[in-house]
Amino acid sequence: MANVHMVMEAYDDPGFRRMVNDSDLVTPDGMPLVWMMRLLGKKDQKRVYGPELTLRVLEAAAEKGIPVGFYGSSPEVLGNLVSNLERRYTGLRIAYAYSPPYRELEAWEDEEVVRSIRESGAKILFVGLGCPKQERWMANHKGKIDAVMVGVGAAFDFHAGRVRQAPPWMQRMGLEWLFRLFMEPRRLWKRYAKHNPRFLVLAALQLLGVRRYDAT
Repeated sequence: MANVHMVMEAYDDPGFRRMVNDSDLVTPDGMPLVWMMRLLGKKDQKRVYGPELTLRVLEAAAEKGIPVGFYGSSPEVLGNLVSNLERRYTGLRIAYAYSPPYRELEAWEDEEVVRSIRESGAKILFVGLGCPKQERWMANHKGKIDAVMVGVGAAFDFHAGRVRQAPPWMQRMGLEWLFRLFMEPRRLWKRYAKHNPRFLVLAALQLLGVRRYDAT
């Protein structure tokens, strides 16, 4: 699921851009991307909100008995997430949940993670490492893990109850970033200051026909 942050990371880093383009599916998770796509001709484009998609997939998995797994976040958040979801969805089979350390894993550690995920039987793996780390992790493990990997960003924090979601009206107006900045200013201000103004300028240049961007 893409937002302004991911688009700008891909714009700055050709290697990361290739990873995103090689994904099986990338959906617009931010209203600025939805508006931009509509202006570029996709008139019926709707937002695919990561936290909502997570719940819909989990509901379907619970109904069909499909085992799921979670990779990312802190042990506390992951524990709360699993507890909340088990209470919410009767029959949900959580086969795997792991909070990796905040560092690059050694080769043997990564092999152990891959082995554990495979042995768990999870068929849908939600990855919550944040952009661009989670996209890189999924790209590097494509073909190694026998599960559909879904990068859901902050959905772990939201559904664990650690971070509040923006009110629906702010989401519809594309102001979720402002709400999140208010909630977590120290963590997010640099990201928004770096990416948001550049996105607006580059989007305007594209709409005016001044610039075209290579998708490869």
